[in-house]
Amino acid sequence: MKQSLLYGIHTVTEALRAGQQIEKIWVSKNTQNDRIQSLKALAEEKKVPLQFVPVEKINTLTTTGNHQGVIAQMSEIIYQPLEEVLIRIQKSGEPALLILLDSITDVRNVGAIVRTAECMGAHAVILPVSGSASLNADAMKVSAGALMHLPVCRENHVLDAVYLLQSYDIRIVACTEKAAETFYEADFTGNVCLVFGSEEKGISPSVIKIAEKKVKIPMKGKIESLNVSVSTGMILSEVVRQRDFVSAGKGK
Repeated sequence: MKQSLLYGIHTVTEALRAGQQIEKIWVSKNTQNDRIQSLKALAEEKKVPLQFVPVEKINTLTTTGNHQGVIAQMSEIIYQPLEEVLIRIQKSGEPALLILLDSITDVRNVGAIVRTAECMGAHAVILPVSGSASLNADAMKVSAGALMHLPVCRENHVLDAVYLLQSYDIRIVACTEKAAETFYEADFTGNVCLVFGSEEKGISPSVIKIAEKKVKIPMKGKIESLNVSVSTGMILSEVVRQRDFVSAGKGK
């Protein structure tokens, strides 16, 4: 799937103002003026990642030199506002099930997680603007089309998402090897958001600190960690098992 690119300060600015879905913006480090600062502020308001890069990076993305040091990549999907998703869940009467990915930059992992989440009946996947993988054609392919069906929400900061979720009485469950409790022992039958971090950095300490629950996957082998997409699948299967038992009147 060939991705569309927009070139130039004015073009990118107007696209943001018009509500166009933009995946990412690159700005040359050599381009610093009031218009760039305005563009940066607008990108933050619209929850679009903006990165300052060497001009050589900009030049590799386009065959034209008329880019004014600014290029934007159009999004493959339509991001949905998190609060609108939460209102829809609330109205449905279903127990909320959301996935928050904290600093996961591998597009294949994100694509695989979205695919599993959609199959397991999750309501949405949440990504922070900074430090997340771009949902490009590779992510779309790995998701097997799930990115076209499962809502994806983008928040400026991971704590913004956490505080909003908690305001809707959704428990934050941090999935981390630092937990004392295994995921088999946890109760997932109510409103929950599962938080997964990158294999390198894990979940942000600030998120772990305010999470209502922390769970781990019990490990028996010599390898101390699992791929994050595999971990997500294992825990989601337990969530579905518990909820199906409750629906059938069999308890947890």
